[in-house]
Amino acid sequence: MNVEVIAVGTELLLGQIINRNAATIGEALAEAGIDSFRHTTVGDNLDRLSEVLAEALERADAVITTGGIGPTQDDLTREAICLALGVEMAFSESYAERLRNWWELRGREMPASNLKQAEYPVGANLIINEKGTAPALEIDRGESVIFALPGVPAEMYDLLHSHVIPSLRRRSGEDSALVIRILRTWGQSESLLSESLDDLYQSTTNPMMAFLASSAEIKVRLTAKAPTVAEAEALIAPVEAAVRERLGSLVFGTDDETVENLVLSLARRRGWKIATAESATGGMITTRLTSVPGASDVVVGGVVAYSTEMKARLLGVPIEILDDGVVTEDTAIAMAEGACRELGADVAIAVTGSAGPTAQEKEVGTMVFGFATPEGIGARTLKMPGDRERVRTYSTTAALHFLRLAMQGEGIA
Repeated sequence: MNVEVIAVGTELLLGQIINRNAATIGEALAEAGIDSFRHTTVGDNLDRLSEVLAEALERADAVITTGGIGPTQDDLTREAICLALGVEMAFSESYAERLRNWWELRGREMPASNLKQAEYPVGANLIINEKGTAPALEIDRGESVIFALPGVPAEMYDLLHSHVIPSLRRRSGEDSALVIRILRTWGQSESLLSESLDDLYQSTTNPMMAFLASSAEIKVRLTAKAPTVAEAEALIAPVEAAVRERLGSLVFGTDDETVENLVLSLARRRGWKIATAESATGGMITTRLTSVPGASDVVVGGVVAYSTEMKARLLGVPIEILDDGVVTEDTAIAMAEGACRELGADVAIAVTGSAGPTAQEKEVGTMVFGFATPEGIGARTLKMPGDRERVRTYSTTAALHFLRLAMQGEGIA
C-alpha cells in the first residue's frame, strides 16, 4: 500500500509553524510497515488544495491530510475534497447536536461558525474526535481512501493511532514489519562516510541505506522490511556488522543513544561529577547535557565566562595565560581545570573560540576545546564551517564528543 501525506496550512509554508505532524505521520506509517513515498505541504487555497488532492489520488492507495478542518473561513479541506471528488457537501444534524453539547458542558455558548464542523463531503464517515470538536473524515473510494485529520497535534495523533493506522493495515492485507537501525557516527564528513560505504550502499536494497547529517554528526540509517520483526532484524544484521567493521570507532551509538546520554552514563559508571566552562557557546553544552532527564545526579553545573575578566574571576584562569590569548589551548585547559576546582567536579569540558561574525584573535570558526579528568588534561582545536549559529551548534556537538573521549581515556595528555 502506498500512502501520501498532505499537510494543509499557509502558516506551514511561511515557517510560522514547524510541520511536525507530517513527521509524526511518517514515523507511524513506517512503524506499521506501510509505504509512504511523498509528503506535500499546501497553503489555504481551495484550488491549489483540490489540485494536490486530485494528483495524490491518481498515484496513491491512501491519502492522509492534516489541517484545514476547523471552523474558520480558511479551513478549506472539506471543500477541497468535494471539489477533487466532484461530490456535494452534506450536513450532520447529529454531529451538530454533539457540538452544541460539547460547548454547553463547558458552560459556554457555541459560536455559529462551529457548525461548519458538522459539514462533510457526501460519502464520508465522520470519526469522533475525543480530544476536540473537529471530526476526522474517512472517504472510501473503493480503489483508494482519504483520511482528513485535524491539524492540532494532540488530536491528530490520537486519531492517527486509534483509527487511521488500524484501518490502513486492514486495507493493505499485509502483515509486514519495518525495522530501522540508526548507527550514529562522529568525526568524518558525510561525503567521505558515504564514499567509504558506497559498495554496501549499491549492493543492498533491503535493508536500504541512507545518510543523515545532523549537528555535525552523521547517521547511517538501515531500513529493512519483512513479514516479521525477527526476519527484518536478520536482514539488517549482516549489513550492520559490515558497516561497523568499516567505520570502526567512528560509530559511537545506536538508535536513540545520543552523545549526551553516553557522557552521562560514563560519568555514572566511573562515579564522576561533570562541569562545563563555556565562552563562545554561551551555555549550549550545559543545555544539551541537562536536557536528559536525571542528569542532575552527575551534572553539578556550568559557568558561562564570556568575557576575559570572567574567565579570570569565575574560573581562576591565570592572567599570564589570558595575556597570551583567549582563543588558545592553554586557556581552554585552564577553563576546564577551573570548572572542576570551582564547582567541585571530577571532569569538565571547556570551549573558547571565534564564532563570528567578527574574528576574535583567530580566524572565524576557530574553536578550542579543553578537558580535564582525574586521569589528565588535553585540548583540541578545530575549524568549524558556516555562520555563527552553525559554528556554535557544531562546537557544542564536538565538545560533547571530546568530553566522551576524555572520559574514555582517549586524547589525555
